[in-house]
Amino acid sequence: MGFLDFFSKDVAIDLGTANTLIFIRGKGIVLNEPSIVALDRNSRKVVAIGSEARQMHEKTHRDIITIKPLGGGVIADYEAAEELIRGLIKKTQKDFSGSIRRMVIGIPSGITEVEKRAVRDSAEHVGAKEVYLVAEPMAAAIGIGLDVEAPFGNMIVDIGGGTTEIAVISLSGLAAGESIRVAGTEITNAILQHFRKTYNLAIGERTAEEIKIKIGSAYELEEELIATVKGRNLVTSLPEQRDVSSPEIREAIAEPIGQIVNAVRRCLETTPPELSADILDRGILLTGGGALIKGLDKRLSDETKLPVHVGEDPLTAVVRGTGKVLENLEKYQKVLMQTKRI
Repeated sequence: MGFLDFFSKDVAIDLGTANTLIFIRGKGIVLNEPSIVALDRNSRKVVAIGSEARQMHEKTHRDIITIKPLGGGVIADYEAAEELIRGLIKKTQKDFSGSIRRMVIGIPSGITEVEKRAVRDSAEHVGAKEVYLVAEPMAAAIGIGLDVEAPFGNMIVDIGGGTTEIAVISLSGLAAGESIRVAGTEITNAILQHFRKTYNLAIGERTAEEIKIKIGSAYELEEELIATVKGRNLVTSLPEQRDVSSPEIREAIAEPIGQIVNAVRRCLETTPPELSADILDRGILLTGGGALIKGLDKRLSDETKLPVHVGEDPLTAVVRGTGKVLENLEKYQKVLMQTKRI
């Protein structure tokens, strides 16, 4: 290690639509915060980042706006994305002044070359000397401990905030895959729309997210649940609350859940026969925040007639995988796409 290396860091990032997770070499996962930035509307100066900005979301006055720089797993607002990455890295160490030597970033497998370049440019603008990209399903597979180099098929379904990434992995590559921009955010939006259409009740995004976590399900529950929801009546404009049940929310989110199930089926249809035989033995592994939706594993198992398992700590699978890649770049060279300055 050279003298300058002492002051530089190696960082791995799961840059997600809903949350960004950061792994620092030698320290492990050091941060998991919402991917949101609060700005002063006039000066465009950063007011808050991550958790603090999330607290302000949907509760700001006219001089402050909150921005989610990522949509569908890709960068929608370049400046805000750079502020987010820079601000969150600073949060990991208050006195962080050293440079970033290497950065590994998990990206959706279905994004375009232009979108890949935007991720790389943002990483370089915040000071990364070398930037590497790895497909999120590959990172998730590595994160939950699968042997991605082996000559047999492993099927991963990584359901994040903006995208659902489905891949059959063999010999350090994606043998079959499907990437759709239907995931946690779409499920949350379906709940928002349900309350508007059914009850003329406007609820906030955070409230819809809480309902999804508390009582959202993809399969009939042994014991159905009830939650109290507060919002604003669109007819009277007055605050209102009402109770909703898990079967009602299950019906409300049926469409996005169905799209995820159909994408898994499409991926299975394009999988080579020998790899299909491996999946029959090994089953399907679920990762990402969406893997925590109650009964989703049962629903997928019912639809595909395959065993379905939820990976250990599914929320951190991608960042753990990017961290492992960062710590052993030579071993994982085949799964990486090194990006070069043009």
